Amino acid sequence: MGEPGFSIAPGQPAKGKAISADEASPALPLGLDNEPLRRDAAAAAAVVRPLPPMPADEDMPLRPEVVEPGRALALADFSPPPVSAGERFMRFAYRLGLPAAALHPFRKRSRPRLTATVSNPLPGDTSAGKALRAGHFLVHGMKTPIADTEFTGPRLPPPFERMVHGFAWLPDLEASGPRAQCTPVAERVLGMWLNANPQPNASPAWDVGHTGHRLLTWLIHAPLLLSGNDKKFRSRVLHAMAETARWLDRHVTRADDKLGEVAGWAAITAAGLLMADGGPRRLFGEAGLIRALGDMVGDDGGVLSRSPLGQIEAITILVRLKACYAAVRRDPPQQIETILSLLVPPLLALLHGDGALGSWQGAGAVQADHIATLIKASGVRTRPLRDARQWGYQRITAGKSVLLLDAAPPPIARHAREGCASTLAFEFSHGAERLIVNCGGAAFAGGLIPLRLAQGLRATAAHSTLTIDDFNSTAVLINGKLGSGVSEVEVDRRTLQADGSYAATAPGPMGQSATRIEASHNGYVSRYGLMHQRILILRDDGTELRGEDLLVPHGKKGKRGMIGVALRFHLGPHIELAQGQDGLGVTLALPDGGLWQFRSGREPVTIEESLWADGLGRPLGTRQLVITAKIPRSGESFSWLLKKMR
Repeated sequence: MGEPGFSIAPGQPAKGKAISADEASPALPLGLDNEPLRRDAAAAAAVVRPLPPMPADEDMPLRPEVVEPGRALALADFSPPPVSAGERFMRFAYRLGLPAAALHPFRKRSRPRLTATVSNPLPGDTSAGKALRAGHFLVHGMKTPIADTEFTGPRLPPPFERMVHGFAWLPDLEASGPRAQCTPVAERVLGMWLNANPQPNASPAWDVGHTGHRLLTWLIHAPLLLSGNDKKFRSRVLHAMAETARWLDRHVTRADDKLGEVAGWAAITAAGLLMADGGPRRLFGEAGLIRALGDMVGDDGGVLSRSPLGQIEAITILVRLKACYAAVRRDPPQQIETILSLLVPPLLALLHGDGALGSWQGAGAVQADHIATLIKASGVRTRPLRDARQWGYQRITAGKSVLLLDAAPPPIARHAREGCASTLAFEFSHGAERLIVNCGGAAFAGGLIPLRLAQGLRATAAHSTLTIDDFNSTAVLINGKLGSGVSEVEVDRRTLQADGSYAATAPGPMGQSATRIEASHNGYVSRYGLMHQRILILRDDGTELRGEDLLVPHGKKGKRGMIGVALRFHLGPHIELAQGQDGLGVTLALPDGGLWQFRSGREPVTIEESLWADGLGRPLGTRQLVITAKIPRSGESFSWLLKKMR
């Protein structure tokens, strides 16, 4: 088992690296005792007290983590499923471009048809379906008339693009009423799309990811599309399905990212399962899908985009594909079951006490019922992943409190969709109430959140962490991409006893121990020669969170001059605030009647406006606590405390 200290760099596995006492001595100014948070300038400039002595490795046995067999063997399983020699030949021939009909030369060639009906595993949004029947697309709270929608040509806002070209509206329509009432609407919208896109072209309509989602949705919801009385339209739809499947056969590897490629391979596999003479295509699709899944997912099951929305999309694709297997009474390859069991625990790790999603990498607080429905449909029963080192998130649960920390570099450019410069940001909730959040919602921009805000919502300042001179820790580029910045993060996670020593075995009695996470990143080293180091200590009863943010000199960058530092704590919605007389404290009154106090160690706390994206993509006005200071380039530390008073 690796040591508790480790570093994470983009595209590399987590590396075990113990932190020596000399290296770590500036990094533990906080203990569990009632030490004062306020210090004078001389004390702040002094060297902070050293780490408590660490017992030798043989004296400090680490509590073993239970590794599920499926997780331990996952990386060895991403090879094509075992097949017979004849099936292997068919797969090889199909990959070379030999059509399925040529593999059965004496069989009469049939017209496109479906051989099974799929039971939809994930019901849609009834309100969005009713809006469709009334003539509107409803995307993240924004209504757009269907008649005014451009089904081809210039790019639509990303959420509308996924809705229109991926046909994500079909499950919503199906959930809104009887099939007889919904079929005419489905036929009308599908007809408009087919008229606007008669042939494959270079427009966003034929992006591999959108095309994969579109074909998979058509196949699952075929009864809704093919239940009308117009035989010519039914034939047109079936030929469109066949043509789309053939196009994906040739272009699936040209997707913009691995998640789009997985959607394409899943659609190819589903077409092989559900369309006549689809055996060779199914074999071809299964092999490609398993290979793409292996490239998309890290060691601990997190997608390489580090996006919880990407994680949800990957699980959704596999759940829908499993429904296609069930329709033809076939078992999916074991590798698909294995990857699904890998994908669920990291997603659960980013849920708060209310069961809804945290705001990371452009995501909003996706609602608890949506997450619960998806997990139930997956058939996976597991616990949240506490320490997702490869995916880069740390989770601490203490009493009713949940602490989430981004402890890894942002995703590299080729994997990022709505990449955010959020390294060392954290979120904190108690029960169903969120106290500290990130703004989130960049992926929802184009609905009620204006597109012009997307860039700002991806910035470091939109997250609960530290910024220097309002620069991002990682450069935020257009189209969801990221530039240079954080390339390595050091993380150390331990259990502390009440006297400040490290727990050798299990934690002590409730309230007498705590979990301590220390993390640092190098995003500001190239510009300022400073490492940002963050220490979080959460008492095991969840009633007290102590923090320290340090800027530590690193490298040969000049130490002269002054810089502006801002430490931001974005607050959850509907929290009432009352500022203390000394300017160092703020009282937080939660909607559930709870009372918390935030205290700054030295610098005054100001209250500023902020916003937070909820699970429906609506921007809610909130506030943020900000600690600002002008400090020398030689470095500084900022201590703070968040404590439950009632």
